[in-house]
Amino acid sequence: MAKINVLDEQLANQIAAGEVVERPASVVKELVENAVDAGSTTVDISIEEGGLSLIRVLDNGYGIEAADIVTAFQRHATSKIATSSDLFRIASLGFRGEALPSIAAVSRLQCISSETSTGLARRIVIEGGKVTLDEPANAPQGTDVVVRDLFYNTPARLKYMKAIQTELGHISDYINRIALAHPGIAFTFMHNGNVLLRTLGTGDRLQVIAAVYGSNTAKVMLPVEAESADYELRGYISKPELTRANRNGITAIVNGRYIRSHTINQSLLQAYHTLLPINRYPLAVIELGMHPSLLDVNVHPSKMEVRFSKEPELRTLIEDAVKAILKTQRHIPGPESSSKQERSKPLFVQDAISFHRPEPAGESFKPYQPPQHEREYVPRGAAEKLYAPPAHAQAESLAVHEVAAPWTQAAASAVESERSVENEWQSAANLQSLEEQQTSQQPIQGGAAPAPYQSEEEEPAQPVFPELHWIGQHHGTYIVAQAEDGLYLIDQHAAHERINYEYYFEKFGNPEAASQQLLVPLTLEFTSGEASQLRELLPLFEGAGVELEAFGAQTFLVRSYPEWMPQGEEKAILEEMAELIITERKSINIGKLREKAAIMCSCKASIKANDRMNREEGDSLLARLASCKQPYTCPHGRPIIVHLSIYQLEKMFKRVMS
Repeated sequence: MAKINVLDEQLANQIAAGEVVERPASVVKELVENAVDAGSTTVDISIEEGGLSLIRVLDNGYGIEAADIVTAFQRHATSKIATSSDLFRIASLGFRGEALPSIAAVSRLQCISSETSTGLARRIVIEGGKVTLDEPANAPQGTDVVVRDLFYNTPARLKYMKAIQTELGHISDYINRIALAHPGIAFTFMHNGNVLLRTLGTGDRLQVIAAVYGSNTAKVMLPVEAESADYELRGYISKPELTRANRNGITAIVNGRYIRSHTINQSLLQAYHTLLPINRYPLAVIELGMHPSLLDVNVHPSKMEVRFSKEPELRTLIEDAVKAILKTQRHIPGPESSSKQERSKPLFVQDAISFHRPEPAGESFKPYQPPQHEREYVPRGAAEKLYAPPAHAQAESLAVHEVAAPWTQAAASAVESERSVENEWQSAANLQSLEEQQTSQQPIQGGAAPAPYQSEEEEPAQPVFPELHWIGQHHGTYIVAQAEDGLYLIDQHAAHERINYEYYFEKFGNPEAASQQLLVPLTLEFTSGEASQLRELLPLFEGAGVELEAFGAQTFLVRSYPEWMPQGEEKAILEEMAELIITERKSINIGKLREKAAIMCSCKASIKANDRMNREEGDSLLARLASCKQPYTCPHGRPIIVHLSIYQLEKMFKRVMS
């Protein structure tokens, strides 16, 4: 008797359903993608009990011909590809021909479809993969698919379904993503009769972001656009102050298809480098357009994973475009604005009282300067650390009395312009009108395109860092300073760390020029396993200007290291570098090692909390911070400076009555 048998069609469909229909969200995904492929402008999704009891997807697309409706539910039946060459230019969301038969095999399904507006339609009912009814019906143009009792005939699958709220969360997440991918389609999503999402289908992606994440989130999103010879990038990214605890806030769209891509995620995070705190992630909607031949979507049955032909070029495009947009912003957080708009001219302002006598004619006012003996005492160690952050490099450090660039009328105008823009964002009702005014920063769909991505030769204008004037120090940790537009608080350790980081990062780029030989080598000891790994990676140390030599089974000698490393911290930094190489052995490279080493050096060489400083030292720190390339966050992504506007201060003291 033969031991190898050919499975019957029904059993084969149930097995195939295990790959395609993992949970109710898989059914919703396949049906909605079919609706999108059908050219629909409205798609209504209704579910009950997390999709296990009922899933209904109704669209107004071009429908299915009466003669094809039964064929559509057979395995590998599709209208989207015909030959093997079509696999290399797939432009539709679905193409395998497995979704409908797989869904019908594990549910009770009804489909009514009409390809015309005459009202003539066809109705088919399938239970457990068997057609039980095929008859004429009356329906408007489009397709109406109803799936009931999912997994009723596969109790093992039903047993492992999660709670209703969990399954609902998966479905809701997908509907949000597909709505963001297709802002030109009006989606309505309901659960047990309650509307969870409704989009207008105007083509404006910012309105969909407001519907999904809320109007307050949409207000702080930044448009991004770029293109290369092979790829086109469009979408929105969040400012660094708006972050999430995981990567779920990143939506990647490729040729209209929502995907999960490690490449896109890592490129985006690299662009935010040092702007985000550890374990915090941005919110982003990134849409990529490319020729279908550059994309392989036939990787997984769920079609959630793809492969790119020119991945390095794609990484570069995303990183450069996002960095260019972030460089144009002032990343200075402040307290949340009140629900009412901040008015440039308050309704009522309390009269200010002058405590100074009128100046005599011909004399100019001179601010009060305390005498030398009234200056606060500063410990010697704090002053030395501040004046010479990179040890052994005083000749290259900035002068103590260096001042920031003078405040200009253009800077003041920029601040006023920024305030007026924030005022207009205060309500969701003003969202659309604001976008119409900002036609130069619109997304690609349903409006004017945003400002084109600037190439490296044409750098975008850098935001003006405020000219800060020392007021004092709070708890020996925060510098209190003022500027034309309000009060600023600066974390002195984070500010000094940023200054040192940019110094050391530049130095590690050319470490050999300042490497010094040691008369007495430093000794580093490791376990036998760690030592064997380090022996294979000694060239990484050489690239960072460190000469490391094996000395015995578990010991290494440091023969030389850069002379500008922080004094007294050399051994600790070298040990941390070695631990980093061992921990990230597979992913470490010379660029990453230099960057991590620069962060280590900057942290150890910076002033700490409770280090007191005087006005002279504070002004020096503020001036040097203003000269940094990125003065808003420390290398770990923590904010350096926060802002209280004049209006916010006046409102807290009830000087503004509005």
